[in-house]
Amino acid sequence: MVAVRLVVVSFVVGFVLETFGFDPATLLNEAVRTVRDIVELGFSDLNRVGRILLTGAMVVVPVWIVLRLIDSSRR
Repeated sequence: MVAVRLVVVSFVVGFVLETFGFDPATLLNEAVRTVRDIVELGFSDLNRVGRILLTGAMVVVPVWIVLRLIDSSRR
């Protein structure tokens, strides 16, 4: 009975999608393109985060080293 329901629902959904001009190849291509766009956006964000981290480290690390040297000279 479950298999019959799945067939009927698949046919109805397929008919509606076909009516609006969707086909399996288009849906697959759009899904792949969407995943690719999400990955590219993620990597560009990682690039931006890395640049922000590097910029901050250019200031923080030398200040930290100077503070450590000052603290060690007090002991």
